[in-house]
Amino acid sequence: MTPEISIVIPLYNEAENVRILQGEVRAALEGIPYELILVDDGSTDGTAAAVEAAPEVRLLEFTKNAGQSAAMLAGMRVARGAVLVLLDGDLQNDPRDVPKLLAEIEKGADLVCGYRAKRMDSTVKKLTGRIANFIRSRFVADGIRDTGCTLKAMRRECVAALVPFHGMHRFIPALVKNAGFRIVEIPVNHRARRFGASKYGLGNRAARATLDMLGVRWLQSRRLTYDLRGSGEAGEGTEFFD
Repeated sequence: MTPEISIVIPLYNEAENVRILQGEVRAALEGIPYELILVDDGSTDGTAAAVEAAPEVRLLEFTKNAGQSAAMLAGMRVARGAVLVLLDGDLQNDPRDVPKLLAEIEKGADLVCGYRAKRMDSTVKKLTGRIANFIRSRFVADGIRDTGCTLKAMRRECVAALVPFHGMHRFIPALVKNAGFRIVEIPVNHRARRFGASKYGLGNRAARATLDMLGVRWLQSRRLTYDLRGSGEAGEGTEFFD
């Protein structure tokens, strides 16, 4: 059977978390046909071996670490569901919020972004996150307060708007909005990390994120729009190629 929902989770050294996360997803989506696409991004701690085999589980394994954006995009491109959901693999996102995102899709949204109403991170991470979100939101005008929150749900048509580049995951709302899709944002639960360590910090992303913003802003300025004569319908869109 074709699943209604595809849950895509990038994993990098999350061996202690992955089985717990699988159980939480199973409980949160009870009664909903779904597939769980786990993308092992070149883990070195045995994450892939820790995955619990199940009929709904599909495991993709990278031969080496390629980054969060690559893992997300690889999972989304093989997904079969009409709606795709993105989750972090570190247990900080709460799968119990997924039905709330799906309800917004049912109401007509194309992309639903969670924002961490009460972020359970260190003071430094919260402060740097607020600064980064403030700058990004105003520069690319995506209207999203917390793009650092991985938890999102989208119609599969939105995937065509995503440009494959390192750092793409931070600009999913901007790219999807630029393609003419409707976006909403809702508060979601955020939990403290239980196992492992954060893979990302200010030092390894600030400069690259600034360059990425310039690139996304350029794409926004070059959006293609067109009208079809005599059809009674207007068309507009943006095409991206690898």
